[in-house]
Amino acid sequence: MLEFWATEKHIGKLGDETEHRRKHSENLEAQTRALYMENVNLQLSIEQEEEHFQLLLAGYNTYRNKMDAHREVIAYVEGKTATTRELLEKREIVKKLREKKEELRIDLENPEGNVVRHVQGDIYNLKLKISEVKETVNKKIACLVKEQEVHIQLKKEVEPLQRLINILKEEPSLSEGPPLHVKGSEEHEENAPSDKVINKSIPHVYIKRE
Repeated sequence: MLEFWATEKHIGKLGDETEHRRKHSENLEAQTRALYMENVNLQLSIEQEEEHFQLLLAGYNTYRNKMDAHREVIAYVEGKTATTRELLEKREIVKKLREKKEELRIDLENPEGNVVRHVQGDIYNLKLKISEVKETVNKKIACLVKEQEVHIQLKKEVEPLQRLINILKEEPSLSEGPPLHVKGSEEHEENAPSDKVINKSIPHVYIKRE
């Protein structure tokens, strides 16, 4: 009888333990389901985030491609604008040069034009300078001619004296005779200085000065 009660008690204890284990197993199973569902939800969230990231990346790539294309367009437009501006400036310069050329042509065809007057003024000034130079040259030539005439006159006046001096040098016996004077020396003998004697060995011979 005691063994029966002991066995019955042991069976009851095993039943309680089994129930406890069953409930624990159910709890674990519930937790497992919850974890699985959470894992599934997380996986879905990850997939959604990946899809969203891919969309953002695609949008960024599209935006970057658009910006690159926009920059290329801007660079092209700026380059074209600079080239166009330079072309317009050159056309304006050519236009001004043509207008200037036409003005010069008309001015040259007009006898009263500014260019003709300017050239005529330059020619007139050049003629004045040439006249001044000619006048200066003529004055110098006149001075040279006058100096040459004076030189010739002095030479003519000195030649008789030189001949007389040569004669006196060749004939020293004449120095003992009466004093010889140059023509016209008698008129100026009193005024002639004694230090102007031609030769000390020939007394009373003076150079006539004008």
